[in-house]
Amino acid sequence: MIPRPRDFIGYGKSPPHPNWPNNARLAINFAVNIEEGAERNILEGDTTSENYLTELALRQALNGERDYFSESIFEYGSRCGIWRLLHLFEQRKLKVTALACGLALQKNPSLATHLAEKGHEIAGHGYRWIDYRNIPPETERQHIAKTIEIIEYYTGKKPYGWYTGRKSAQTRNLLVEAGIRYDSESYADDLPYWLQVNEQIHLVIPYTFDVNDAKYCLTPGWMSGEDFLNYMQNTVRYLYREGEDFPKMMTVALHARISGRPGRAEIIHRFLDFLQDFPQIWIATRQQIAQHWYRFHPHTGTTD
Repeated sequence: MIPRPRDFIGYGKSPPHPNWPNNARLAINFAVNIEEGAERNILEGDTTSENYLTELALRQALNGERDYFSESIFEYGSRCGIWRLLHLFEQRKLKVTALACGLALQKNPSLATHLAEKGHEIAGHGYRWIDYRNIPPETERQHIAKTIEIIEYYTGKKPYGWYTGRKSAQTRNLLVEAGIRYDSESYADDLPYWLQVNEQIHLVIPYTFDVNDAKYCLTPGWMSGEDFLNYMQNTVRYLYREGEDFPKMMTVALHARISGRPGRAEIIHRFLDFLQDFPQIWIATRQQIAQHWYRFHPHTGTTD
């Protein structure tokens, strides 16, 4: 295990003023997870089927056999859900961060091409959508390199950022080693912050598990779309009010197979309409937020 000191202080009572563009009181990022085809499946050499975030919260993984129910849930996200979500954002000319598994992009090249052509950010999300805690470091290093290569193939440049989620003790070290400029392997703050990783300074753009549609498929979680919408709206109201003095950032975490369903996509549609009542909001990709932090809040010795 790699020692990880814990920080219970952070910015404390005096967070930095982020100076978001156009004096925005709140920066919002929509992070769309693209995992379909990268989940556990014996066809990929795994010993069990996938049972996480598949509509049934208590569904058990099947040992040594395929789960056709689970497979079709994931296929829906890739075939239908992702296009419905992208349409919602693109008709409003908004850019999202696609947290994409390398294998998922390989299995849906038309999606990868579309994301690149429309200018959405494609950030790494692991090569597989698996728990990397017990994966050998060299294998994880190879998975990171393979995913970077895939994203670079479609975008012409290596990904700026990364979020594995089910990370290992060495994930962050491997990302820094690979030249990733930010990671989101933290839920610890409402603003970006710097860490020292070995001898290098590294930027963290915190992720969210509260403003996250995954809770439709977890117990306890969202009982309905109205629950999720209400929570998103209340988060905006509070942060916007707080942002008059101390602006923050907010992540809305979505999944193609979850919020891509019509009844849940309607909730995202209504939330985007709701945001129109807040003129001082900056909707940005995670890369844009990271680049802003590099420029206006650089750590000593860092350059963009």
